[in-house]
Amino acid sequence: MNHLALKELLARYDRPGPRYTSYPTAVQFTERFDGDDYARHLARANAVDAPLSLYLHLPFCERRCLFCACNTIVSPRKQAVSSYLEELDEEIGMVAAHLPDRRQVEQLHLGGGTPTYFAPHELAWLMERIRERFDVAEGAELSVEVDPRVTTPEHINTLVECGFTRLSIGVQDLDPTVQEAIARVQSLEQIRDLMTLARARGIRSINVDLIYGLPHQTVETFRDTVEAVIALGADRLAIYSFAYVPWIKGHQKKLDAATLPGRDLRFELQALARCALTDAGYIDIGMDHFARPDDELAVAQREGTLGRNFMGYTVSRAPDLIGFGISAIGYVQGAFVQNTRKLSTYRRALERGEMPVERGYALNGDDMIRQQVIQELMCNFCVDKTRTSATFSIDFDDYFADALRQLEPEVEAGMITIDADALKVTPRGRLFIRNLAMAFDRYLKPREAQARPVYSQTV
Repeated sequence: MNHLALKELLARYDRPGPRYTSYPTAVQFTERFDGDDYARHLARANAVDAPLSLYLHLPFCERRCLFCACNTIVSPRKQAVSSYLEELDEEIGMVAAHLPDRRQVEQLHLGGGTPTYFAPHELAWLMERIRERFDVAEGAELSVEVDPRVTTPEHINTLVECGFTRLSIGVQDLDPTVQEAIARVQSLEQIRDLMTLARARGIRSINVDLIYGLPHQTVETFRDTVEAVIALGADRLAIYSFAYVPWIKGHQKKLDAATLPGRDLRFELQALARCALTDAGYIDIGMDHFARPDDELAVAQREGTLGRNFMGYTVSRAPDLIGFGISAIGYVQGAFVQNTRKLSTYRRALERGEMPVERGYALNGDDMIRQQVIQELMCNFCVDKTRTSATFSIDFDDYFADALRQLEPEVEAGMITIDADALKVTPRGRLFIRNLAMAFDRYLKPREAQARPVYSQTV
C-alpha cells in the first residue's frame, strides 16, 4: 500500500468509535436500571441450565499509571483498603442467594487495578469464599491480571494453588523514555523472571498487553519492544491503541499531548506490530489480539465459534457473566448491569443490604439482533445472513438495508465482501473492524451532534 493510499485510508477511517466490548455500549446504560431490575434478571438466570462466568474487580494500585483508563483507586497504604475484600464477599453472598439452583462456574477472572496489590493470603481467602458459594468446575478457566512490579513468587505459588492457569501481564512498552512518561517503569528482566517463574509453577497460558500511541514512541523503539516480547514466548498478545481520553480520565492531562504519536505514526506502529507477530507465527484473531495457532482462541476462530465478553475474547459458552466489585459490569439474561463506581457508595449500599447497582441496560429485540451481528463481525469476521435471518425471523437484507447502504463504500474499498449468503471481512478490513461494526450501531450519533467526545480513536 503506497503512502498516499495509506493517508487516505487513515483520513477516512480514523474517527472516534466504540471498542464494542458490549452492544449497546456503556454510553446507553441508564440509572433507571437498579438493584430490583438486577434481582429480576438474576431470577431468570437461576432457571437457566448453563454455567456462569464471574468477574471480580480489584481496583487498587500502589501507583497511578498515566496511560490507564480503568477505574482504579491509588492507595499506597494497603491497610486502608483491607475491608474491601470483606465487602466484596458480602456482595458475592448476596448475588449467590439469588442463584440457589445455578452455581457452576466455568470462567473466572480477577481484574483491576492490580489484583496482586493484595497479599497472597488475602487472594487465597477470597477464592475460598468464592468456592463456598459457587461450584468452580474442574478445568474451569481461572485468569488474573498481574503487575510485574508488585507480584512476588508467593503470589504465583498461591494463585497456582487456587487453580489459576492464565496470567495477563501489562507490559505496554519497554523503552525507558516512554515508561518514564507514562509512570510505568519496569524492566524486561522483571517481566522475564515473572513469566519464567509462572511457567515453572504450572501456569499454562500467559497473555502480554502492549500499547501503541504512547508518548515518545517511535517505530524503532516500538519495534524493539515487540521483538523483545515475542522472544519471551507469550501465548497471546494484545496490541491496544492508546485510549487518550483526558475528558474522562483527568490524570491523562499530565501527559504532554505534543509527545503523542500522530495518526500516521500510530498506524505505522500498529502495522509493524501486526507484521512482526504474524511473521512470528501468531494468528490475528481480531481487535488487535493475537494468539498462537494452537491456542484455543485461534482454534475457535477457525471454527467460527469465538465469543467476546467484558473479559475479552473467549471460548466460554456461558451465557451470563456476573460482575462483582466497584464499577464491575455483568451481563445477565439480556441485561447489562454495572455496579457503583465509588467505593463509599458501594459500601453504603451493602450496609443497607442492597445490590450496589449504579446503572444498567435491558436489551430490546432490535438490540439482541444487532448485538449478535456486531459480535460475529468482531470475533469471526463473518456474518451468516441466512442463519441470522432464521434465528431472529427477519429478512437480513431488508432489516439491515440502511447498514448495507453504509457499507457500500467499504465493499468498493475492499474492506468487506457482501453476497446473498454472508458478509466477510477482508484482511484489509480487519484493520478497521470497529468502523465496519459501527454501520450496525443504531445509537451512534454524527460527530457534529455530540456535545463532547465520547469514544477513543479507532486507529
